[in-house]
Amino acid sequence: MSRTVLVAAGGTGGHLFPAESLAAELGRRGFTVDLATDERADRYGRAFPARAVHIIASETVRGRSPAALARTAAKLGLGFLQAWRLLGRIRPAAVVGFGGYPTVPPMLAAALRGVPTILHDQNAVMGRANRGLAKRATRIALSFAKTRHAESFAAKAVHTGNPVRDMVMEAATIPYDPPQPGGDFRLLVFGGSQGARFFSEAVPPALERLPAELRARLKLVQQVRPEDLEATRAALSRLGIEAETAPFFVDLPARIARSHLVVCRSGASTVGELAVIGRPAIMVPLPHALDQDQAENARTLEEAGGGWTIRQADLTPERLAGLVGDFMREPGRLAAAAAAARGEGRPDAVKRLADLVEAVAR
Repeated sequence: MSRTVLVAAGGTGGHLFPAESLAAELGRRGFTVDLATDERADRYGRAFPARAVHIIASETVRGRSPAALARTAAKLGLGFLQAWRLLGRIRPAAVVGFGGYPTVPPMLAAALRGVPTILHDQNAVMGRANRGLAKRATRIALSFAKTRHAESFAAKAVHTGNPVRDMVMEAATIPYDPPQPGGDFRLLVFGGSQGARFFSEAVPPALERLPAELRARLKLVQQVRPEDLEATRAALSRLGIEAETAPFFVDLPARIARSHLVVCRSGASTVGELAVIGRPAIMVPLPHALDQDQAENARTLEEAGGGWTIRQADLTPERLAGLVGDFMREPGRLAAAAAAARGEGRPDAVKRLADLVEAVAR
């Protein structure tokens, strides 16, 4: 059989990180992996473990006007032709799609060429692009045992979990070290571009409300958009808080492992990594997501006792200050949540997914 697998993923971390994990595992098993994605894929500061990266034209649905729909159809049509030619050239044994509109052309082309396909969905709510592709997929791999909108595909669905990158597995070897009374308290804040903006506005005023003796213990690492860096650094400096701020942290899993508490969005990769590493988190779902998938992701971890979900509208500086202060005074709550989060982790997810790919490819 062919030992080539084409991985297709949208150019966001939520899609690319599990695809990266699978590509690395398949490489260890002797497969050659190619990646089909869009031009956003190079923003994460790491080379994807693939023989080649193919940029495929795609477009999301932006409005319902005839002109907008025509543009989307034209871009997807071009992407389909590109994917059709690519499949003819590399002749993969299987195509694995990780969601996002850049997966649509390769997955459709594979189905029409008779190439087996696997669709992986990272969220507790199946994404819209994946819903459109699910009927044609050979098998469907799910990150959550209960995934909304996947019920009608149960006969070909497998609960694999969400693969995490090798650096996450390395970080997971570090045990949780609860904060000590009077000692440093390591707080990590991140959340993608939209999360970073909200947290830049919310975190400094929240920390200002902490008693001085608690504020002096803080060691803060925060993701901040480039345009907000100067103002955020000035605010934290004025408060006397030791802080490291940057637009992106390539070594984010290691920073999660070193933290006592995380404040973050609740995208699928974030929730999966928190669980595998085993760290407590205040999760603030993206409020305007069409399907509220981040809220569902956070709910699963919260119900297990591994974190706390707060709506963005409810996370005032006063409330955030109260939560952080309470956790600094009650480290036992953080330790219990860290253990509960780790209990929800699926560190073997990539091996389960790779086994599925091998079975389908045969």
